[in-house]
Amino acid sequence: MSDERVERRLAAVLAADTVGCDRLMDAGVEGALVRLKEIRKALVHPTIATHRGRIVKTTADGMLVEFASAVDAVRTAVEFQRSMAEQNETLPEGSRLEFRIGLHVGDIIIDDNDIFGDSVNIAVRLEGLAEPGGVCISDDAYRQIRGKVEYAWNDIGLQALKNIAEPMRAWRVNLGGQGTAGAQPVSLAVPVSVLALPDKPSIAVLPFQNMSTDPEQEYFADGLVEEIITALSRFKSLFVIARNSSFTYKGRAVNIKQVGRELGVHYVLEGSVRRAGSRLRITGQLIDSSTGFHLWAEKFEGGLEDVFELQDKVASGVAGVIDPLLQDIEIKRASDRPTADLTAYDLYLRSLPHIRAWAREANMQAIALLEKAVERDPHYGLALASLALCHSQNISSGWAEDAAIERERTSALARRALETAPDDPSTVTSAAGALLNIGEDPNVLRGLVDGALSRNPSHAFGWLWSGWIRTVSGEPDLAIEHFEMSLRLDPRTTRRAFHLTGIGICHFFRRRFDQAAAALGASFRELPTYPLTKWFLAACHAQMGRLSKAREFAGHNGIRPGGPWLAVGQMLGNPEHRELVLSGLKLATGEQV
Repeated sequence: MSDERVERRLAAVLAADTVGCDRLMDAGVEGALVRLKEIRKALVHPTIATHRGRIVKTTADGMLVEFASAVDAVRTAVEFQRSMAEQNETLPEGSRLEFRIGLHVGDIIIDDNDIFGDSVNIAVRLEGLAEPGGVCISDDAYRQIRGKVEYAWNDIGLQALKNIAEPMRAWRVNLGGQGTAGAQPVSLAVPVSVLALPDKPSIAVLPFQNMSTDPEQEYFADGLVEEIITALSRFKSLFVIARNSSFTYKGRAVNIKQVGRELGVHYVLEGSVRRAGSRLRITGQLIDSSTGFHLWAEKFEGGLEDVFELQDKVASGVAGVIDPLLQDIEIKRASDRPTADLTAYDLYLRSLPHIRAWAREANMQAIALLEKAVERDPHYGLALASLALCHSQNISSGWAEDAAIERERTSALARRALETAPDDPSTVTSAAGALLNIGEDPNVLRGLVDGALSRNPSHAFGWLWSGWIRTVSGEPDLAIEHFEMSLRLDPRTTRRAFHLTGIGICHFFRRRFDQAAAALGASFRELPTYPLTKWFLAACHAQMGRLSKAREFAGHNGIRPGGPWLAVGQMLGNPEHRELVLSGLKLATGEQV
């Protein structure tokens, strides 16, 4: 190359290579190459684009990427490796694809969009030092990102790299924990015995790191953790480690797996607080202490002038997300556990996917599981309330062979649940929901759910049922606010249909038919077995003047004259709302011309 053609610039260079791809293909593991292509398309390319990287070139199982910022390069590498770890968790060990990533910051030579020079060679050699699923960076890169990213690093000392004249200091990211950048994980000085895990989801909230030099933010960070611990403790379904134990780890870059063993918890929440001008940025992440895998991460931002409001928002937001998230994870754990070892809690967890399916056969399976749970623990309030809810679904969905008997069972089980666990928000709201389904006075039920929410304002399920009670009692605008609050507290809920149907019904009552049809349609696509969605969507089409579409939809979904949909009229307290839906359904079924 002549000097005239050479272009140089400073860049962060990322080199990635697949571990074991050739082995998998040689062993005949089907789809290894196809899966690699899918990973590149669905995960690698979007992550690189998000952080403003440029893919220089790819090989069959490797890649070279250029970034203008070392911070962007490191975040890309860590986010990708964490996502891959989550995907691999569900695969047999022999079928997993893993990547090694090396990263260096230095001068590069550009020629025809390709890059060359020692910086490229160093990144490739560092990739070879990375562990499968890991990231290794040079000391030059480390100096660029120190104090700017919320990851812990292990110093692996000077390394002799092939074809590089001088040994180079290198660092490996500690994907199992978040600590002071550059600190190595340390253990407590005093040996601590391993504690047995409780029989329900257990969590410790570690002190959040103050990423600024402002000591005021240290107080804020500690206060925030206390607020989160308090908010999580309101969930009777969680076992939460007290502040005094969690704060023994303050100032330490600890190993998360060790924290789990020493505190006897399955999950650890950690985070950081950073001041940027007049604003605060708070990050939090939830980690499975048995594997080190990251299950959830989120960022919150707000102004310094609203510091206490921001503290409350983060605490309630984190608590609201974690309870349902851990419940979904625990459901999977219970489904993998041998049947002979099931406890009442395991049986309850196994029933939840069947309840959420909202189908007749699934509901019967849920009832069978919950009956066994109650048999093993007659004072298990949440199992009693969930069993009441299942029996009430038989009535509201038209599945009951004898509605009178189902109504008696629902009422007896719900009241038994309320007597057994009157202070547990989850039990109270589920029991209130069951009683709502059989036509109990919504004004009485409103008091029960409002009381539950006063005890735990972060309870997403409570806000969901509060929305339904307001829908039935004729307060559609307030109901929409409560459905949206539930979704805000649990934005990753696996079942949005119950919220969307409620929101759609409320828009329907307010004669906002376009918005109603959109929400109900989205709900129907997610959960086509939910009767209320079908009934109100048919009525909505009819009230919009789309009679042919309404009747076609009704015919395809078994909505016939004189069917179970007539029960809707008995649920609604507002005469105008009752007439609007019933007249729409009569038009949709041809009962009224």
